[in-house]
Amino acid sequence: MNSQLLFILLLATVAGIILFRLYTVLGRRTGNERPPPERFERVGGAAEQPQAPNQPVLLPDRNARTEEPQPSDPVSQALFDIKLADRSFDADHFLDGARKAYEMIVTAFAHADRTALRPLLSDDVFHTFDQVIAEREAKKQKVEFTFVGFKEVKIAGASLNKTVADITVSLAAQFISATLDSEGKLIEGDPKAVRDVTDIWSFERNVRASDPNWRLVATSGEADLQAH
Repeated sequence: MNSQLLFILLLATVAGIILFRLYTVLGRRTGNERPPPERFERVGGAAEQPQAPNQPVLLPDRNARTEEPQPSDPVSQALFDIKLADRSFDADHFLDGARKAYEMIVTAFAHADRTALRPLLSDDVFHTFDQVIAEREAKKQKVEFTFVGFKEVKIAGASLNKTVADITVSLAAQFISATLDSEGKLIEGDPKAVRDVTDIWSFERNVRASDPNWRLVATSGEADLQAH
């Protein structure tokens, strides 16, 4: 028993000496110790800004409208107003449609195609076109017509009256047109010459309507209906 007790006391003494040495090596501060590393490294050495607790994060308002520049001339202002009333409106797209409508209308008019004309014209314009077609039919006249193309197409005027948009377009076009009598004799025009004309047409549309098509509501210019 005495030998076991002596052995335990010896182990306790050795353990105490080891712990004391560890303390003398690891437990002291010399003042040259490296500071503990920061949890996150800041780019460019920017100082960390304290944040208030539970501070809300501000997100951009998706419904906020950016302020658009105001146009200076009346036509641009009217087109701007139409765009505000109908976000799908685009002036270049409209002019492309006006070109197609012009070619369809003058071709259908020359060929007396009332079915093609009806959805493209207002009631007043269709009535005028129909009268001229009826007169040609009564005289048994025939129109030979070939559309060549455009030299220039541009917007000449625009307005917005409540929900009704009106855009006037200047169309400088080229086509071949000749009117023949019942025996095939030339009455007017030239079946071989390209003719230059400038028509001023007005198109109208209710911007609140589901129908995206514009209708021709007025015509004027160098080309008379009879000459078409």
